[in-house]
Amino acid sequence: MIHYQNPLPVVGCVPERDGKILLCKRAIEPRYGYWTVPAGFMELGESTTMGAARETLEEACAEVEIGHLFAVVDVIDAGQIHLFYTAKLLGDFSPGQESLEVAMFSEDEIPWDEIAFHSGHYALKKYFEDRGQNNGVHVHELRRARS
Repeated sequence: MIHYQNPLPVVGCVPERDGKILLCKRAIEPRYGYWTVPAGFMELGESTTMGAARETLEEACAEVEIGHLFAVVDVIDAGQIHLFYTAKLLGDFSPGQESLEVAMFSEDEIPWDEIAFHSGHYALKKYFEDRGQNNGVHVHELRRARS
C-alpha cells in the first residue's frame, strides 16, 4: 500500500473596504498575539474561494465577496501551499474564537513587525503593490536556509 504525503492547502484573503484592510490578532498558537490576514486550512468539500470566505467568517465574524487570486506562497518546509485572494469586506466584523481582536488598517498603519507569518507579510506587500488591480499571480517560494 502506498501512503502519500502531500502538501496542505492554506487559503486566505485580504478583506478591503474604503482603502483599509482587515487584520486579525491571533488567539491561538503558533504566533499567538501576532496579526494576520484571515486564513487557514482548506476543508474537504469546499473550493479555495469558499475556504477563504469561511476562514474570514470564523476568524473575524465577517462576510466577504472574494475577488481574484493574487499570491501563492510555497511553504516547502512546512509542507503547505498558501493561496491569497483579494476580497471586499461586507458589513460588520468582530473577533472570532481564534482572534483576540480584529481591526482595519491603512497601509501605513499596518504593524509590519507584528505580522505572524512570512507568507502573510508577502501577500500584504503584493496586495499594496497591486493596489487592488488584477496584475496576475505573484509566486514566492519559502525554504529555510541550509547550512
